[in-house]
Amino acid sequence: MVAFGKKLKERQIQEWQGYVWSFLILVYVVAKLLPTFYLNYKLMKKRVKQYAQQMEVGTQDRRHVLKDFSRMLDNQIEKTVLFILEQQGQLASRLTNLREQHDALEETPEISQITELREAYRAVGQDLLKLLCFVEMNAIGLRKILKKFDKRFRYRFTDYYVKTRANHPYSQLQQVFKHVGLGAVVGAISRNLHELQDRQGSYLSIYDPPALPLQDPVVDSINAAVDRLSHSTNFLNFLAQHALIMQEELPAPTDERIDDERYHFMSLLLNLANTFLYMVNTYIIVPTADDYSMSLGAAATVCGIVIGAMAVAQVFSSVYFSAWSNRSYFRPLVFSSIVLFVGNTMYALAYDMSSLTVLILGRLFCGLGSARAVNRRYISDCVPLKIRMQASAGFVSASALGMACGPALAGILQTNFKIYKLTFNADTLPGWVMAVAWLVYLVWLWISFKEPSRDIEEPPASSSETVENGALEEGKQPLLITSEENQEDDEDPEGDGSEEAPEESRKPATSIVSAYRLLTPSVKVQLLIYFMLKYAMEILLSESSVITTYYFSWSTSTVSIFLACLGLTVLPVNIVVGSYISNMFEDRQILLASEIMVCIGILLSFHMIIPYTIPQYVCSGLIMFVSAEVLEGVNLSLLSRVMSSRLSRGTYNGGLLSTEAGTIARVIADATITLAGYLGESRLLNITLLPSFLICVVSIVATCFTYNSLY
Repeated sequence: MVAFGKKLKERQIQEWQGYVWSFLILVYVVAKLLPTFYLNYKLMKKRVKQYAQQMEVGTQDRRHVLKDFSRMLDNQIEKTVLFILEQQGQLASRLTNLREQHDALEETPEISQITELREAYRAVGQDLLKLLCFVEMNAIGLRKILKKFDKRFRYRFTDYYVKTRANHPYSQLQQVFKHVGLGAVVGAISRNLHELQDRQGSYLSIYDPPALPLQDPVVDSINAAVDRLSHSTNFLNFLAQHALIMQEELPAPTDERIDDERYHFMSLLLNLANTFLYMVNTYIIVPTADDYSMSLGAAATVCGIVIGAMAVAQVFSSVYFSAWSNRSYFRPLVFSSIVLFVGNTMYALAYDMSSLTVLILGRLFCGLGSARAVNRRYISDCVPLKIRMQASAGFVSASALGMACGPALAGILQTNFKIYKLTFNADTLPGWVMAVAWLVYLVWLWISFKEPSRDIEEPPASSSETVENGALEEGKQPLLITSEENQEDDEDPEGDGSEEAPEESRKPATSIVSAYRLLTPSVKVQLLIYFMLKYAMEILLSESSVITTYYFSWSTSTVSIFLACLGLTVLPVNIVVGSYISNMFEDRQILLASEIMVCIGILLSFHMIIPYTIPQYVCSGLIMFVSAEVLEGVNLSLLSRVMSSRLSRGTYNGGLLSTEAGTIARVIADATITLAGYLGESRLLNITLLPSFLICVVSIVATCFTYNSLY
């Protein structure tokens, strides 16, 4: 008996050793074969170091480095994507065969065969989990190598690379961060496992509401893997958008869960409604401001002061609203609504009071209620990353729609009647209508807005994040940098060997002056361009009523239609530029071309020797406005790339700087209209266009000087 026990033990040890050697051989083969399909992170990291050394000695320039590294990334992604497609095809083929077996079981169902079929589906699910892990690892590797490149060269290459690849019709990058084919495989496995469960006569499927809970652990694991993959790749889709609502860093999945807790759809809708109403409030008086000024005994060109008073107050309101949003969102919006209600009421009452002072004070109050800084901040802080792109698009759309609806609404309000001693006509009705609108909005805000929580304890890092940050780059995980390298990156955020304290390098600006000191020459040029385009657009819009009345005798309704048509071009133009033009040309090329077109539009608007005609005014105005809109979108996209990360948070952030630059431009433009009016309406057009032309020429020259630093 003892001898038999020893022999049995020796046999078991031999069998166990055989299994071990087989497993080790399998691991070795997998380690040698699988990494060939991964992004070669180690090779790309070495190439980045070589680029840095070559640029230091002057043997390479930045443009060649960007082109060469982009080609290398394209080749690596292509290799990975083709492997993903091959694996998807194999999984789809296996699912097709299982579907045939599933159909055969419906005719002669047997419990043993159903069990075998379920196990077969689970096996496909396990292989799908491996493929999802493969995609996630490559997404992490892509994110990390792009981040390392940005830090090493002090340049946001990530934005350029993702934007140029993400929306291209032949993009292979979409397969990584949209993973549509994998989603179809996930759906097929989930649905068939659901059908094979014993539901005792239930005919519900996973698509029928209410959805039945899936108990199979394989499906739960797949869904968890898909969620992790989405967290790893959503940032790419987000970076591809033209928006100045920037994220400081890529949020972790735990941050995303915090965002979900703070997110409230009705509050977001109220935020966008505030954006829309404020833009309507800004432009609803433009067609009638000159008539209103004359009815109070002032010159028609005083409309520049009336329109610009709102922008003057906005210069100051943007700062305190930005600071206020650090503590609350609800209270600033309530204050904004009350101030705008008071301002519009004063604007409407100025007619019966025969007071130009009350009229201007009313517009000043409206400017003091500008909560656009709060609107941007709410989207940036309280909307989950997975829908922040849609929320940002909603912000742009609400602004554009308000810009078009304001003049159109003014054209509709062409009536004249009195109630008691209050006059309701084309001049006062914009004020009354907006006062009622803000009052209704205030009630809606008070009832429905939910103040997001701010004191949230951050949960500990998950094990997957720990593995991601601490895994070795050798062997079966060639994509991940070591924790030592992560620490090195954090200590040297610029990648150039300089040692700056992390607290100082991440500390936000504490004043306008400190924020200005963080601006590089290229950022200053971008802000100059933004100033120029806002100045040109304000000149075109604010003096449109005076110019068209003097030259063409247009009525208020005609001016309103013209301005509304200009506003309606905003969204289509941005769609064309974002979907097509930006895929064919670099942003800096579009930027320079748009500046030249704005300059051409300004030149065509001048009144020379020949009589001034409606086609000349409309065509030149359309060229100027559309080109300025294209320029604004591209300029903000470039601005978000070259701006310091310290300006992505805090009170004095990049959004505030751009808002201030645009607002000051509008103030100066409106003041120019009023001052030029003293020289007579016959000279108003050319005198106001001359500064626009000069500023545009200066911005074009500045762009040419900084052209190589714009990507």
